[in-house]
Amino acid sequence: MEGLLLSVHVLAGIVFVGGSAVAASLFPRYAPIAAAAVPAGAPASGEPAGERNEAVAVLLHRITRVYGLLGIVVPVVGIVLGVVQGRMAEIWINIAMLLTAAAGLLLALVIYPRQKAALAEPDGGARLRSLAMYAGIYNLLWAVVVVLMIVRPGAE
Repeated sequence: MEGLLLSVHVLAGIVFVGGSAVAASLFPRYAPIAAAAVPAGAPASGEPAGERNEAVAVLLHRITRVYGLLGIVVPVVGIVLGVVQGRMAEIWINIAMLLTAAAGLLLALVIYPRQKAALAEPDGGARLRSLAMYAGIYNLLWAVVVVLMIVRPGAE
């Protein structure tokens, strides 16, 4: 049973968390910016002409939402696995759970709504720069969780 739970936990993390992390990171590159912010014929922010693609941004926004929701499998199975293994009192698991909650809240309350707003009302790029920063923080939180899962500081 532990092997199955661990497999589901790791695979869901790779597919769903990885997918939402990549989609959130790529969104600012493809999201539209206000036409007034870019002189006619000039690429925005030094990027190659034509890189902005609203259809790609909409797809990345959808992936962020769907994979973010499906990513709930990761902590749920992780908690079940922790209970089965009797490890819920270990500090590294509790820190990982806090960081996972922070990453989930960041995705649900900041990244996804700002992506939606960026698609509805493109601005000059300020919103996209902050989205890129938040996506980086989201990815960093997950990177720390992965390191905790490997190193397991304070494990018995």
